[in-house]
Amino acid sequence: MVSILGYLSSVLIGVSLGLIGGGGSILTVPVLVYLIGLNPVLSTAYSLFVVGTTSLVGSFTYMKKRLVNYRAALVFAVPSFVTVFLTRKFIVPAIPDPVFTLGDFTLQKGAGIMGLFALIMLAAAFSMIRQRKDASDESESSEVSFNLPLIALEGAAVGLLTGLVGAGGGFLIIPALVLLAKIPMKMAVGTSLLIIAAKSLIGFLGDLGQQAIDWHFLTVFTLLSISGIFLGSYLTRFISGEKLKRVFGWFVLGMAAVILWKEFY
Repeated sequence: MVSILGYLSSVLIGVSLGLIGGGGSILTVPVLVYLIGLNPVLSTAYSLFVVGTTSLVGSFTYMKKRLVNYRAALVFAVPSFVTVFLTRKFIVPAIPDPVFTLGDFTLQKGAGIMGLFALIMLAAAFSMIRQRKDASDESESSEVSFNLPLIALEGAAVGLLTGLVGAGGGFLIIPALVLLAKIPMKMAVGTSLLIIAAKSLIGFLGDLGQQAIDWHFLTVFTLLSISGIFLGSYLTRFISGEKLKRVFGWFVLGMAAVILWKEFY
């Protein structure tokens, strides 16, 4: 029953990406760890593939509508590509297990990854719950004004987080594109999906040879997620994205609390 719920949840991952342009990885890692029963390190690797492939499919819809800014994607993505690949290839395998021992407390590698992931979830939740006054700016003709150093720094930081916890980072990428590159919200979502797809899949390459991949399971799980993104894209015709984002933010906040309680209490 738990595994069945895990497979059904994979559809929700795609729905989330299709509806709000992010949040897929926030669901993927907990689903793989707590419902499917995989270890956290392997789950972050699978999350990169699932979210990356699903986001790539979703980005095609925005490409057709000309809602992807390729120049912004390139400026943001290059440092992100480098850090996510290096993180998965060298940093994650180098993290000791246990991470450290302090008195009677021992922090295991898996618990450390899930704890960091929960903190990222909290940041994502507050980002989604908070109302954006400029979210209504949907003009697609705005002139893009790049702040190259800040965009590159943001890209590198998101790449590091993606590599560590398997999170695509849409909740970080979209604000960066809106605030630093002055890209309209809809275009920022489409550009974010393309960036998430590229850096997640590149990060997954860093795991090949490091992890034993169950390609049959990963393919089925990913196909279900892809079906969800089509459903999510269809539902955008009927559901306000901003309202849904706030509801999803409260859901993520609750999940973060559950993970912290489960891992550390």
